[in-house]
Amino acid sequence: MTPGVAVAATPASASVDSLDQDPAFALHRGGKIEIRSTVQVRDADDLSLAYTPGVARVCSAIADNPALADDYTWASRVIAVVSDGTAVLGLGDIGPAAAMPVMEGKALLFKEFANVDAVPICLDCTDVDALVETVVRLAPSFGGINLEDISAPRCFEVEERLRGLLDIPVFHDDQHGTAIVALAALQNAARVTGRSLGDLRAVVAGAGASGVAVTRILLEAGIGDIAVADSKGMIYDGRDGLNPVKQALARDTNRAGHTGSTEEALVGADLFLGLSGSTVSEEAIAAMAADSIVFALSNPTPEVHPDVAAKHAAVVATGRSDFPNQINNVLAFPGVFRGALDVRASTITENMKVAAAAALADVVGDDVSPTYIIPSPFDERVAPAVIAAVAAQAVADGVARV
Repeated sequence: MTPGVAVAATPASASVDSLDQDPAFALHRGGKIEIRSTVQVRDADDLSLAYTPGVARVCSAIADNPALADDYTWASRVIAVVSDGTAVLGLGDIGPAAAMPVMEGKALLFKEFANVDAVPICLDCTDVDALVETVVRLAPSFGGINLEDISAPRCFEVEERLRGLLDIPVFHDDQHGTAIVALAALQNAARVTGRSLGDLRAVVAGAGASGVAVTRILLEAGIGDIAVADSKGMIYDGRDGLNPVKQALARDTNRAGHTGSTEEALVGADLFLGLSGSTVSEEAIAAMAADSIVFALSNPTPEVHPDVAAKHAAVVATGRSDFPNQINNVLAFPGVFRGALDVRASTITENMKVAAAAALADVVGDDVSPTYIIPSPFDERVAPAVIAAVAAQAVADGVARV
């Protein structure tokens, strides 16, 4: 997630009562989620059906036909929200215990926005092999795996290996949730400026989890040209010191051959996508093409202040809720998983992500404007639209099992 957020330290000696004076601590007291039963145990008959001896009949049937677990346990409708605590929000590597409030929050959002049950799981291991092995061992209890706040570049390998080993959806939200919402917003931003994605030359600042995923989905959607920068400048074919993920980006992007800084590449560009926590000068934004689009998504401090960007750009989006056009992952991940679970999809395809983005963009419809290119997370049309689009695309892609 977004790096570089400054958070005031809490004295280790602070008492629970004193911490509860802060409404954030008071809200989190005791955790934010719980498990509730779906059946009542009112008498001995209920007990004998819910547990022994009745449960043995169900267990035996599943042992004979494992597919019955999808119908007679919770596994097919529950998501595991899994993190190792190495890249939490803007806090960085804070470990599994400190990551739990975020994972609980993710589970809460799954339930609130798409009625998806989710269980937060924070793992005390960071080795890729150990993470993959642990999640594979946990997987029979769940219908999908939402990876969260695992640092790059390990997150790419963890997801890729799990997708290959499991026959349930695996989705790293820091990558794909951001990408889906960014694509939806960009489709509408292009409409506002009278262009298509194929007309745009884009510059992405940031080659971490979200920067790579946004770049990939824009390539899939037909962006005209796109180049990516990391902390050392533009990524291009032949640059020394690139890891495998960046080497792949170098092969697939930057047809114009930019080799300098982000700001140099922005001269005449149509789109700036900030996913880095760095800063971009007003002069660089002013040097972009007419009717430019600026998505400065680092949070809480965008790469360029939205008010400054708006002096020069036709459309501005951020990751913040106090400016128009917030790129918020909660617009995507609940509906994506609900749609996948509803058809018991074996995976989440690239087409399903693009379909989710198109559905999000369509919610805005004819009301699109420079300050309204993406719907609010509280728009009740969002989740149903994403769910339907993802489920239909899963069927079309041949990964649905019901």
